[in-house]
Amino acid sequence: MRAYPARLLLAGAALFVMAGCATSEEWSIWRQNNAHFASLEHFKFSNRNREGREPRVTREDIQIARQQNWWGRPITVAQEQILER
Repeated sequence: MRAYPARLLLAGAALFVMAGCATSEEWSIWRQNNAHFASLEHFKFSNRNREGREPRVTREDIQIARQQNWWGRPITVAQEQILER
């Protein structure tokens, strides 16, 4: 039973530290939406296109993003960089 308060304190500290990881713009976006991602497709797209990587955007991604009204930081690519599949 002694470990319970220590675990609770550790979990609280982790939440406190993680709360400072988002920018005010990101918090604003997250407050406007009830989930971190709009759908499974949104999640997959975001993980495939993380910062520091070359963006991979297909025409299907663009169509799904419009249909599902994705939110977050936009990824900008030139028209010729959009992949057919």
